[in-house]
Amino acid sequence: MAAHEIRRAEPADYDDVIVVVDNWWGRAMVDKLPRMFLDHFHRTSLIATDEAGISGFLIGFGSPSDDLTAHIHFVAVRPDARKFGLGRTLYDEFFALSRDDGRKIATAITSPSNYTSIDFHRSLGFTVAGPVRNYNGPGRSQITFERPI
Repeated sequence: MAAHEIRRAEPADYDDVIVVVDNWWGRAMVDKLPRMFLDHFHRTSLIATDEAGISGFLIGFGSPSDDLTAHIHFVAVRPDARKFGLGRTLYDEFFALSRDDGRKIATAITSPSNYTSIDFHRSLGFTVAGPVRNYNGPGRSQITFERPI
């Protein structure tokens, strides 16, 4: 497996990220990642690249309402780059950025049916709660994750 370079995202990365997101997730996800995330949270988001281009990304930010919390909004790894630790590395880099910003807690959410995400977050030491009923509105339950960083 080739080495991955990880860097902070830039707003211009959006165009490369958005064209792969549905394919990498295996379903329609474009609507979950509006351009504003990289326009406004690129400093705390990460892009991984290798010789084939973008190999992964993590979109995250420090909560503007809670100085101790950082939130991971969206993560994806190119299918052929999975199972080599890239997702874990992206999280570790995000934790380091967040700690440098004074954050103490990382949070994330996922669908109750996303067992891969639930298992992955557990493996990283996140506390898993839920499903939290109506988390994102009526009938839209979510699993929540939290861990100290």
